[in-house]
Amino acid sequence: MKEELDVALAPDGYNVGFNAGEAAGQTVFHAHIHVIPRFEGDVENPVGGVRHAVVGRGHYDAR
Repeated sequence: MKEELDVALAPDGYNVGFNAGEAAGQTVFHAHIHVIPRFEGDVENPVGGVRHAVVGRGHYDAR
């Protein structure tokens, strides 16, 4: 999968993650993995990994 994404999108890096279990923040109980292509400068501060990779979505549980 990585090679295909590298060719299609040419990102500078990736965030890859998943939540396993309620204590880890999983809210939909099925297996899935987040693969998020990242580009230099795509966010001001990339700290926070997968949860904050999409601007404005890091605190989705506060709605």
